[in-house]
Amino acid sequence: MRRNLALSLVLLLAVAGNAFAGAEARMTGKILDAATKAPVANATVKVEAVEGKTLKLDAKVKADSTYALFLLDSTIRYKYTVAAPGYDTFSEVIKLSIGENKQRDFLLNKAGTAAAAAAPQGAAPAPVDPAVIAYNEGAALANAGDHAAAAAKFREAVTAKPNLTAGWIALAKIENRLKNHAKAIEAANKVLEVDDTDTDMLSILVQAYTATGDKAKAAAASAKLPKDAGSLFNDAAKLINSGDDAGAEKLLKSAIDTDGSFAQAHYELGMIYVRGGKSADAKAALTKYLELDPKGRDAATAKEMLGYLK
Repeated sequence: MRRNLALSLVLLLAVAGNAFAGAEARMTGKILDAATKAPVANATVKVEAVEGKTLKLDAKVKADSTYALFLLDSTIRYKYTVAAPGYDTFSEVIKLSIGENKQRDFLLNKAGTAAAAAAPQGAAPAPVDPAVIAYNEGAALANAGDHAAAAAKFREAVTAKPNLTAGWIALAKIENRLKNHAKAIEAANKVLEVDDTDTDMLSILVQAYTATGDKAKAAAASAKLPKDAGSLFNDAAKLINSGDDAGAEKLLKSAIDTDGSFAQAHYELGMIYVRGGKSADAKAALTKYLELDPKGRDAATAKEMLGYLK
């Protein structure tokens, strides 16, 4: 009666396709007259990366002089150039923090009334952070599909700057993809030292510890993940495959408590009751399965089993 459920597992532990999610930042504000603080009409904001990559974009400035910027990579600095008819142009290089939502108003001076608050002309440019360069090179290599070379660059980035959380995140994901389990574990734990609720890193630990045979640490990482019906069902399926119907029964009940419409959980619970000789409970569970998914892949088996249980 027992059957292997490996192919029916809900896949919850896949690594995010974008290895660099989480390095974004936002900036919003207004373009204002420096003297009167009144909104400036017809203003423009241009943004240009000054290190690590070539990127230029124009922010949309609304009629009320407000603007909003979304930067995919906040690990590098950008030059912001603000202009409007009748005003001196203003430029400034700004570095946002990862995940920051910065509020910043730009003040423009009327043409000829004051010098724009810009960096001194001819000033020596600030040195480029080698960690940022390595991180950006790693991102480009990963996006091109060269994961081994990308991993080396991310390792270079975090060696140069050990507190570069974005670098550790990218390294954990790419090493996990390469099945370098020990390195993935090391990088994921570095991130979890900063944020012990990062579900991507916890998921990587579960996968990596499982692959290395460390069931205790895999279970500890799994216990920290938010539980939903799918993950509970996954855990129950593993227990059924290992012959632990009693443990699986508890998890399937929890999955159903979380999501009563999870048809497959009702079916597997019903089959556990069949194996355990609990006919009344089996009938109730299998009947509920057919009610929820009358054309499900196990509908024929459920109907046949109900015929035996009558």
